[in-house]
Amino acid sequence: MKLFTIGFTKKSAESFFTRIKDSGARKLIDVRLNNVSQLAGFTKKNDLKYFTNEICKIEYLHLPVLAPTQDILTAYKTHKGDWGLYERQFLKLMEERRIEETLSPELLDGGCLLCSEEKPHHCHRRLVAEYLKERWRDVEIEHIP
Repeated sequence: MKLFTIGFTKKSAESFFTRIKDSGARKLIDVRLNNVSQLAGFTKKNDLKYFTNEICKIEYLHLPVLAPTQDILTAYKTHKGDWGLYERQFLKLMEERRIEETLSPELLDGGCLLCSEEKPHHCHRRLVAEYLKERWRDVEIEHIP
């Protein structure tokens, strides 16, 4: 199975949708907790669903079960939290949610995990992909630049 990841920050709509289309991803999986913020621009839920279908001809799914809780997110973003702590808290949350059991590989196969961070290094989309790879084993991860 293959999982892609992408962030939308510092990308134009043209660049963003071209990269997804060219990647071969078969669906866009929004892993953000809040996907309706004014700061989301062209990636607000309803707009993104429309653009993804019209431009890329792929499905859009919002899976907040793959997002951090508001408490974890606020501690990291607002209070300039420690990445190591955020990572441990988020990994524990995924374990508690048992995402590897509640979601099927078929649902995510060919999917592109979307969040806002420009790069995957300090982003929960990478943590989700790596967590699933560790548990499902046969997972290839490609981070779309």
